[in-house]
Amino acid sequence: MRTTLRWLLAASMVFAGISHLFWARREFQNQVPAWATEISTIDPDGIVVASGVVEVMLGAALVALPKEKRRVGAILAAFFIAVFPGNVDQWLKHRDGFGMDTDAKRLIRLAFQPLLVAAALWSTRR
Repeated sequence: MRTTLRWLLAASMVFAGISHLFWARREFQNQVPAWATEISTIDPDGIVVASGVVEVMLGAALVALPKEKRRVGAILAAFFIAVFPGNVDQWLKHRDGFGMDTDAKRLIRLAFQPLLVAAALWSTRR
């Protein structure tokens, strides 16, 4: 079960990362909070590209580095935690994106974020 979940997370991360780089790039740019560009001095496109590359790398590492899966799982969990404030900002600012066009849908997404953290940690343990 852990291995299956780890592979599902890996595939999801690679897919999400590639979508950041290609077909959903503009949609992701619209989701970047203004404060993220202010504190990083990177424009929204740069943030989207960087996060997409990180997602592809993390997804690939989940399956390509089995001896490091525990460490990769912790890094993935930290990544999910790091993007959480951006998701909160999307909810607070009522920004639509990826079918989340109501506050209720955006709030449900927030509720699932801890499950992603837990999945990243649980699926990479022995």
